[in-house]
Amino acid sequence: MHKTLEESRDLAEKILASLERQRPYRIGLFPTAVSLAAVASAMRDSPAVIPGDLVGAQNMHFEAQGAFTGEISAEMIRGAGGDAVILGHSERRHVFGEKDDQISRKVARAIEAGITPILCVGEQLEERDAGRTMEVVKTQLDGGLSLVKTAADLSGVIIAYEPVWAIGTGRTATPEQAQEVHEFIRGELERIFSALGASADSAQETLILYGGSVKPDNAADLLARRDIDGALVGGASLKAESFLGICAGCKE
Repeated sequence: MHKTLEESRDLAEKILASLERQRPYRIGLFPTAVSLAAVASAMRDSPAVIPGDLVGAQNMHFEAQGAFTGEISAEMIRGAGGDAVILGHSERRHVFGEKDDQISRKVARAIEAGITPILCVGEQLEERDAGRTMEVVKTQLDGGLSLVKTAADLSGVIIAYEPVWAIGTGRTATPEQAQEVHEFIRGELERIFSALGASADSAQETLILYGGSVKPDNAADLLARRDIDGALVGGASLKAESFLGICAGCKE
């Protein structure tokens, strides 16, 4: 919950103006809902945007419309120019109490509406300390994807691993810790793709992002790991300079 409409548009324009025209990485911008249309417009007008870049919302409801005051729908996101949505973010789970059954309905609704869902999973500090990281991640992954019915639909989902203990705390999972969980997620996706009748190798094409105090000075080390395909950037995305510094770590 940062940036007014004007500030969001200005930030997006600064980022877009500094992006290389030929780059080996994709970006996604996810402003507040009230700023989505303005940021989407800035991306449409920018020559720096390449195929695969995303613009989207930070959350949505699982119904298309109804008496849900204050919520936004997939259709509203699309109408504002968005093509993606973050779902199950750690703050939605732990601040607002969202459960896997709600998140799974949102994932299914996003797919139905033609919007790319970014499903977030991750453990809290006490769960990691208790050795339950993989158990928690598996439960959230299975729960969030429980209503995905086909391998084709699953192939359009992006996964983000967020160790809750490394968000906004200044602590970051080591590249080895992050890779371990990403590798586990990849293996679980192989199982889910196989259960849907597809080749387990399909999981190699799924993007798995790392989110947890990603900064310019640690991004390259994290992104060099085999199963870390990108970053879900939090506080460092609030300034163009730090976001672009992270992008610089994607050049390899």
